Amino acid sequence: MSKRSRKSRSLEPVETTIESLSHDGRGIAHINGKITFIDGALPNEKIIFQYTNHHGQFDEGKTTEVLQAAKERITPACPYYSICGGCNLQHLDHNAQIIHKQEVLLKQLEHFGNVTPQEILPPLTGPIWGYRKKARLSIRFVIKKDQLLVGFREKNGRFITDMDCCEILEPSIGKKIEAIKTCLRSLEAYMDIPQLEVAIGDERAALIVRHLKELSKNDHDKLCLFAEQNQFDLYLQPKGLETVHKIWPENTEDRLRYRLDKYQVELLFHPCDFTQVNSTINEQMVERALTLLDLKLTDHVLDLFCGLGNFTIPIAKFCKQVVGIEGNQQMVDRGKENARHNQLNNAFFYKHDLSAPLPHTDWAKEKYQKILLDPPRTGASEIIAHIPTFQPERIVYVSCNPATLARDAKTLVHEHGYRLEKAGIMDMFPHTAHVESIALFVAQ
Repeated sequence: MSKRSRKSRSLEPVETTIESLSHDGRGIAHINGKITFIDGALPNEKIIFQYTNHHGQFDEGKTTEVLQAAKERITPACPYYSICGGCNLQHLDHNAQIIHKQEVLLKQLEHFGNVTPQEILPPLTGPIWGYRKKARLSIRFVIKKDQLLVGFREKNGRFITDMDCCEILEPSIGKKIEAIKTCLRSLEAYMDIPQLEVAIGDERAALIVRHLKELSKNDHDKLCLFAEQNQFDLYLQPKGLETVHKIWPENTEDRLRYRLDKYQVELLFHPCDFTQVNSTINEQMVERALTLLDLKLTDHVLDLFCGLGNFTIPIAKFCKQVVGIEGNQQMVDRGKENARHNQLNNAFFYKHDLSAPLPHTDWAKEKYQKILLDPPRTGASEIIAHIPTFQPERIVYVSCNPATLARDAKTLVHEHGYRLEKAGIMDMFPHTAHVESIALFVAQ
């Protein structure tokens, strides 16, 4: 097909019926024998859509009109939903979102792992609005509109959403987008600020302002006044992450904090540190992980991809010793800081790239009764290969990507002889297609 005829076809509206929902939340239809993924469409709906992209194996499109709506379709609460890329499932009833995510998990486990859990855990759910405590917002001044934009990228990824508020961001930030825009627009350097990082603890919210040129004293003072009036911690970032520094309040520690009350621990973190975006789900997730580990006071526990100790610190309260391994030295240092902060002397943290071979160090030669893994989206295939070395009785795997969980589950079950006893989803990102899950593997 020529580029010209392909472009002409892309402009023509097409009527179709949606068969199912893809793992990333798009409607699936077969048109002229070719699969088409359609944004904004739900199973069993009759719609009109427009093509947006053509590929060799599949096409893509976006819904322009719903002729016959699914019973699960609802009106999105956010006025920017049709444009903003921050969410992609607000048009689907939340209960149906949960069902969809659970189906995605089970299908991925079966398809990629050839495994099925003996028990499906009930989903972990929480508030579906105002839940997000970590975010990166883009900033751009549009000369033609004489307007400064602050928000998530649009669904097409090329532009910034023109928004005044955000329903999924924690209200201390989400309800102040317009005020943030007004403040930044008043600066002399308003055209040289491309990004704003948001991090929120239990008591304070922090803003990290990325700027491409040195700020004047006047701009500096305006930002500090805005932070004081809104009770924000304020940081500037003139270059790379190593240049991030706090300017308000002056002479105070550069730490936020969150508590896990059930375990009477408090975790300290820098606003640039990785933390879970949804504190309600995080509390439930930690509790479920510890329950599944079935900790004993005689246990030696290994926490892989431990970060700043989100699991390590509460685990330490219920075992003889826990060792946290993390590839980032700053996170290792933060874990040690959190162990001291919580007066724990049985939690130890070490740096090691978990995609590399095991080092010839003491922690790697030990046996562990229990192991917890919380890897990135790429999964944990390299360290999974070494699991038999540690001889764990139980393995709890926390995942942000069901496909790589399924791949690693295949190795644990079919090569290492573990049984997938339990698995379930955690609704860490309501109104998005992100599927967070947790699984328990038991030695047979």
